[in-house]
Amino acid sequence: MNKEKTLLIMAAGLSNRFGGLKQLEPVGPNNEFIIDYSIYDAISAGFTKVVFIIKKDYYERFRETIGKRIEPHIKTEYVFQDDTYIPAKFKNIIKKRTKPLGTAYAILCAKEKINGSFAVINADDFYGRDAYFKAFNYLNHMIYNHYGIIGYKIGNTLSYNGVAKRGIMEVGNNKLFKITESKVVRKKDKIIASPLNGNSSKEIDENTKVCMNLLLFSNDIFDILQEELYLFLSLHQKNLDEIEFQIPDVLDMCLRKNIKTIDVINTTATWYGMTYKEDKSLVVNALREMIEEGVYPQSLWKNT
Repeated sequence: MNKEKTLLIMAAGLSNRFGGLKQLEPVGPNNEFIIDYSIYDAISAGFTKVVFIIKKDYYERFRETIGKRIEPHIKTEYVFQDDTYIPAKFKNIIKKRTKPLGTAYAILCAKEKINGSFAVINADDFYGRDAYFKAFNYLNHMIYNHYGIIGYKIGNTLSYNGVAKRGIMEVGNNKLFKITESKVVRKKDKIIASPLNGNSSKEIDENTKVCMNLLLFSNDIFDILQEELYLFLSLHQKNLDEIEFQIPDVLDMCLRKNIKTIDVINTTATWYGMTYKEDKSLVVNALREMIEEGVYPQSLWKNT
């Protein structure tokens, strides 16, 4: 078994709702970003390498602001979300697309940088220390033909400042049956989920498990992604600007075709994000409390 455990960080996206590059928004007492705390927790859990997926245009800014303070503490590599893995017959079609192709393609772009099992996260999401320890333990004991998802209680993930998109999971015996992408909102003391597939809205429980894109894979996911990408591009040649090659769809295919068992690993952690500008104060206050409780040092990297 390859002992290298990689954290793959999807950092190529811009947020229109938040109004800027969320990955470079300071939230810690010494201008740390959420991504700093994610990597600090990953190192604490035992991860040995970080791979950033970024847009080539942002490389210099990203490396100056994040990369250089991370690189002394963990092996660090960068990949660009470009057309390297687009099959030759589709390259001209894809050039017309103005936005990234989707999370499944972003992961595929890291193929040459990853050996062995790995975890995937979003750069602008705070996942909590317990989640990284659970992820590392799972990767260390990964079973053949199994992938993993860290499952959060929906009540531990919601913003009070508007609607959020969540992957609501149907789980039995800690195995995933289905993910339904939904818009979710708190209304007084209720949580209402509206599936993006057009099904009726319904109230869900605070403890309902959701996927927050902390995903756990063995290296063979790259072969699956390449096969599915070819099928995806073949099917959607005429509407490529309207659709995305997303990792939940690939996981759903793995379940439908019985290719993989997908384990759900529950975490007690609270997830924080900055979907809206108003969310920033919530993140800042939560981190301040964790620093006061000794979870994190006052100055994150000077103590490592």
